[in-house]
Order: sequence, then structure tokens, then C-alpha cells
Amino acid sequence: MSLPETLPALAIVGGGPAGLMAAQTARALGVEVDLFEAKGSVGRKFLIAGKGGLNLTHGEPRPGFDARYGERAAPIARWLDRFDADALREWARGFGVDTYVGTSGRVFPTDRKAAPLLRGWVRRLREDGVRFHVQHRCVGLDADGTLRFATPEGEVRTRARACVFALGGGSWPELGSDGAWVEWLRERALDIAPLRPSNCGFDIGWSEHFAQRHAGAPLKPVVAHWREDGAERSLQGECVATATGIEGSLIYALSARLREAIDADGEALLELDLAPGREFERLQRDFARPRGGRSVGEHLRRQTGLDAVKAALVFEVLGKDGLNDAATVARTIKRLPLRLRSARSIAEAISSAGGVRLEALDQTLRAAALTPPVFFAGEMLDWEAPTGGYLLTACFASGLIAGEAAARAVLESAGD
Repeated sequence: MSLPETLPALAIVGGGPAGLMAAQTARALGVEVDLFEAKGSVGRKFLIAGKGGLNLTHGEPRPGFDARYGERAAPIARWLDRFDADALREWARGFGVDTYVGTSGRVFPTDRKAAPLLRGWVRRLREDGVRFHVQHRCVGLDADGTLRFATPEGEVRTRARACVFALGGGSWPELGSDGAWVEWLRERALDIAPLRPSNCGFDIGWSEHFAQRHAGAPLKPVVAHWREDGAERSLQGECVATATGIEGSLIYALSARLREAIDADGEALLELDLAPGREFERLQRDFARPRGGRSVGEHLRRQTGLDAVKAALVFEVLGKDGLNDAATVARTIKRLPLRLRSARSIAEAISSAGGVRLEALDQTLRAAALTPPVFFAGEMLDWEAPTGGYLLTACFASGLIAGEAAARAVLESAGD
């Protein structure tokens, strides 16, 4: 089965922010665009991201912003030179969506919602002539450039003068980014780094007692301490105890480092200061006071200011016998050692690392080995960033780069 006789000039595969931005950019250059989406509607992960308040980008100035992309900072900085956080906020304003910078530096729409922005965006794309084909799940790219799609009516095949893939990584597979593209793109000899969880939780292996009583309890505020490149590092934030370990914004910010440490050493050591506002000496002195008829647990909470879950963590690490020495207790509160055994599955992660290696592409995100001209954008590419708006910003920026280059490739081919 094939599409109508008029083949797409530019096929964009994937209807997330990167794909939609590629479509917008290409149409602005006058190129006909057909966008293919596996699900029944576009932007589903974008909508989920906005469920608790759409964190569109971040107010951190460059080059600090660029540094959030770690070892990919240099290439992504080039994307941001074209479309950075300020440009993204201005783009949103073009749809009547004003934004503000929160106390954390994160940037949100004033109504904190994703749906109005997405609706306005899709409506304008349709008005501009972008043709949407939903329930078209790409299942292959043949050697001659033929795209194959699984649809409710059977397999559809089509070719285009150029193609942009923006199929997402491997997180949130129920929303469409299931990483199934890795297998069929590897058949095209494309260099792809394995997909791995990013912005994810980690397993520790709590006792059954702790897991049953404290799973879901927030840990705030805490300061994480770790060693990196031989130096002591620290970061304050919040996290959550889970049934198997720990997750939350503080852990997500460190997930790449923790994952790499586990890969190298079989585990990652993270130390938490459970009482950032109290010095070691005060904790030791207060806990050493006579407890009278109070239980050890009640005495620990009352004298140190720890809440139930933090006190339970001290118990988890020291055991009842370890609570006999005030110095040991104070030291543990200030540097509670957690040994992280493994990252949670990629399906549970907020985002993923790995994907099409940037080294396999030129600066326009084109894979020279593939025909017709094929470009990549978004989480399909081998980069990662912490939450806080950095992920979305790079997805938008890469979509603009790929969409512009693909459109120019179409225009050049039309002139041949």
C-alpha cells in the first residue's frame, strides 16, 4: 500500500517538539511537509511534561546553560546559537503564551499548561499547510530511501526528497518513544550508542521494613556529596525515597554521573547531608543528651530535628546498635552513605541517553551515508541533559537545525 501519487517533498517522522519545530521551519522556507506520527495525535509526551506545570526552558544565562549538556556542550551550543532559551520564550509569545522565570530559574507559561500552546502550534501548522498522518508508526527505512509505516489499514510505503527523523529516545514508550528505531536504523549501518536511562531513579535495596513504611516519602532539603574527577562535589535539593531506592530532582540532576559510576565500579556512592542547617558539633551535643524514658527513635527525631523518613534512614544505615554513639550518629546524619546498585529501567526514566552519535552526522544533523538526505533531531540523538527545561530547549533547537537543512536539501534537489 502506498500514499497518493504526489510524494512528500519533506517527510518528518515523529510529532514531538523536535519534529513539529522541523515542520514549522521547513514550511517557513516554502517546502511541502508531510508529518508522520505513530500515535493518534502529536505531542503526547509534551503534554505529559506539562502535567505538573510545563517547564519550557531555563533562565540560566549562557555559557552556564550550555555546560548542562556535559560532553556534548560544544555541539549543542551551536544549536543554541540559532535557537536558545530567549528565542524559545519569544516563539511561545507568538502563540499568545507568556512565560515567567520561577524561583528555581525554570521557565513556565504563565498558566503553567502545555495544552493551549500545543493546540495553537498544531492549528497554525495545519493552517500553514503541514499535512499530518497519525497512526503511522515507522518500521523501516529501505536502502533506496523508502519509508515503511505500520498503520491500521496495513503497511504504507512512501519516499520523499528528504527526511527528518524525530522519533524520541527510549523513555515513556507508551507515548511512542520506544526506541524501536534502533534496530532498523542499525541495518543502515548508522552508528548508534545504546539507549540508557537518564533523569532516572536508582535502586539501593532497602530493608522490607523501610520500604513498606517510607516509600514515597520526600527527603527535603538534603545536600548530596560525591567525588568527581578526584574532587569533592555537592549539590542541595530534594529527592524521594522509593520502594527500591531513591529518585527525584536532585537525583535526576546527578543521574548521568551516577549511571557512569555504576557502569565503571558496579555501584555508586552518594552521601546525603540530612540536616543542612545543623553543624556536626551541635548534632553530636544534642543527641548526647539524656533521653530519659523516650525511645531511641523519638530521641533521635526530637534532638536532631529529623523527620520520620530521615530518622528511618539513619536506622537503616546504622542499625539499633549503631545509635549508641553520638559522634557516629551525627557523622551519619551529615554524611549518610547510600550505595546505588543500578538505574531504574529506561521505560521509567524521564529521558534517555544514547542514540544516533553526533559523530555520524554533519553540523546540519545529516547522515551522509543515507539517501535521500536524512536528518535527525531531538532525543534520537546521543546527548542528555538534566531536567529544568534544558531537555526541551535542545529538542526545539535541533528540530530547527534539521528542519532548515532538510528544507534546503529539498529546494536544491528541485533545482537540479
